[in-house]
Formats: sequence, structure tokens, C-alpha cells
Amino acid sequence: MVTPGGGRKRSPRFRHAAPLPGSLGMLRALCGGGGRFFRPGLSLVPLCRPPCRGPPQRPAPAVPPAVGRWLLACSGAVAGAVVLGGVTRLTESGLSMVDWHLVKEMKPPRTQQEWEAEFQKYQQFPEFKILNHDMTLTEFKFIWYMEYSHRMWGRVVGLAYILPAAYFWRKGWLSRPMKGRVLALCGLVCFQGLLGWYMVKSGLEEKPDSYDIPRVSQYRLAAHLGSALVLYSASLWTGLSLLLPRHQLHETRQLLQLRHFAHGTTALIFLTALSGAFVAGLDAGLVYNSFPKMGERWIPDDLFAFSPTLRNIFENPTTVQFDHRILGVASVTAVTALYLFSRRISLPHRTRMAVTSLLAVAWVQVCLGISTLLLYVPTPLAATHQSGSLALLSAALWLMSELRRVPK
Repeated sequence: MVTPGGGRKRSPRFRHAAPLPGSLGMLRALCGGGGRFFRPGLSLVPLCRPPCRGPPQRPAPAVPPAVGRWLLACSGAVAGAVVLGGVTRLTESGLSMVDWHLVKEMKPPRTQQEWEAEFQKYQQFPEFKILNHDMTLTEFKFIWYMEYSHRMWGRVVGLAYILPAAYFWRKGWLSRPMKGRVLALCGLVCFQGLLGWYMVKSGLEEKPDSYDIPRVSQYRLAAHLGSALVLYSASLWTGLSLLLPRHQLHETRQLLQLRHFAHGTTALIFLTALSGAFVAGLDAGLVYNSFPKMGERWIPDDLFAFSPTLRNIFENPTTVQFDHRILGVASVTAVTALYLFSRRISLPHRTRMAVTSLLAVAWVQVCLGISTLLLYVPTPLAATHQSGSLALLSAALWLMSELRRVPK
């Protein structure tokens, strides 16, 4: 079709979207039309692109498996420190080193003169004066090396946390949440070392009004063990979370109940292990070496001999042993009930293995505890019982890791 001006008039159906004046043209420019057509009567919303909101956010980088393996290795090192500390306590070696230096004491005595000087320092404190006044230098070397090994192992644990953490941080392998966890773990391991010396110091103090065997404060011993258990549990849990893939479990009511049951059982196991520190601190395993009764009675007469009554829970050896018995029986009962309840739910093979392992370790642990009591706390058996508490706690944490919820 020719126009009066000599040009050819285009048909309306072939008309392209020319630059539009006013607000409509600005709207198309903001939407980034990209060569699309605007047609009368059609909504503009489908033709518009979403407004620019900056560069798309990248997902958080995955933490390499090496970090998880490192944390599992650290939890194993902490377990070794707990076991070695228990043996040190059972052999009454913890008060043989009477001072604390971070670097200076790393070198043990070598000459006869150095050993005699170290022995003379020990002779100035209550444990030698009251308990070991006839100890020879050879016997002193044994308990000194026991405490020295425990302290040096503690330094190895500290290096095992701090040096790899600095390396992974520098390599950029730690996500932001993981950096917070790693900082907390490194801070806790340093606090653990200071708390250990604070505990030993309580056993070196002179107590003129006391004729009891010199020992560390059971409160400080429980705090030292408790912080070690927290460090161990946090390291193991984080390592398992990084290495074990989560199961796509169907969120049923029974599974939710099982998960809550597992959390409560784990807390009970932790409390039972912590109560063992009061048993060790007061030598409460040496009273009432019978089971299931305590002597001839189910409830001993001196259960509340101290005044006020609250002191008995933490300072009366009879009450401390009674509480540990109750907690131990409650723990194995809860684990057994947890196992029976889990049989009613369809669980993956690995989760089923965790439940079965928890049941087996619980019954082995209670048998070890009863045997230790009946045989008057022999050192090898008592050390095995203390190690069993870590194995039981580990199995409970493994089960919790298996049952953890998949994030949406």
C-alpha cells in the first residue's frame, strides 16, 4: 500500500514495538524488553523480566571430608586423655607434679640430682606427709611419669586441635558456621588444660583441720571430666555430621518420639558418666561393695548423714555411690526400652546397627560396673569401666546422628 508521500504503508499486523514515549517506554526499558513485542490489550506483566536484585547468591561451600576426619581424630585423642586421666587417678599419681609450667615441665628429670630435687619438692606437700611418707624414689618415679604422661597427652590434644584448625582456616575449607564451632572447640581445649591445673591445685593445699587422705576436690574433678566430655561429644558429633550422609526418613509420629527418646537417653548417659567423677573423687567405690543391696539394706542408714541434706548428694560417699547406682540402672533400662521401641519402626540398616550397638555396650558397661564394685575396684577393671562410659556415650551420639532431621 502506497502512501501519498511515496512511501509504503506497513500493515498493522507487522508493526514492531517502536520506542514508546512516556511512562510506557520507561517501563519497557526497566523490564529489559529484549526485542519482544508489546501488543495492545495484553498484560505487560508476562513480558517484563524480574527486576535486578544484584548477583545471585552462591550456596555455602561444602566442608571437605578431611575436616570431619580431623574432628573424629581429635575426639579419639580426647578419649585417650580421659582414659589416661582415669588411670592416673586410680593409681593416685595426680599429685606427684606439684607445679605447672606450659613449656618448662615438658623436659623430664634426667640425672639423679634432678630426680632427687623433684622428689624433695613432692615431700613438702600433704600427700607425701600423710599417705606416702615411706615412699622410695623408684616408687615416686612411677607416679610422676603417670602424671607427666597425662599432661603431655593433654598438650598433644591441644596441638591436634589448634594447628589443623589454623591450616583449614587458611585454606578456606571452613564455612562460616564451622569457623564458630572450631573456635569454640579450640577455646574449650585451652580451658580444659587450665581447669586441670586448677583441679590438681586443690589437692596440694594444706588442710590443718582435716585428717583425711589428701585428694583433689570432687567438684573440680567433675568439672574437669565434664568439660572433657563436652569437648569429646562436640567433636564426635560434628565429625559424624560431616561424614555420614543423612537418611531420608519419613517424618512419622513414631520417628519423632524415637528421636526425642534417643536425646533423653543420651543426656541420661552423660549425667551417669559425670556422676562417676564424684565416685572417683570421694573413693565411693570402696564403700558397700555388694549388689544389688548396699550391705544388708536396699537404702543404707547413712544415706543422709550429712547436714544440710543437699551436701550428701556431692560429699557423702554413700549417697554418691547410691546415686551412681540409680543412674546406671536407669541408663541401661532406658537403652533397653529405646531398643524395643525402635523395633516397631522401619529404620535403615546403619541406624539399626547403631541401636543394637548401643544396647550391647550398655549391658557390657553395667556388668563392668557391678564387677568393679564386687571386686573392690581393681585398677584394670575400673579403668575399663571408665572407658566403657565413653564407648556408651559414643554409641548414643552415633544413634542421634543417624536420627537427625534432614533440613528442608
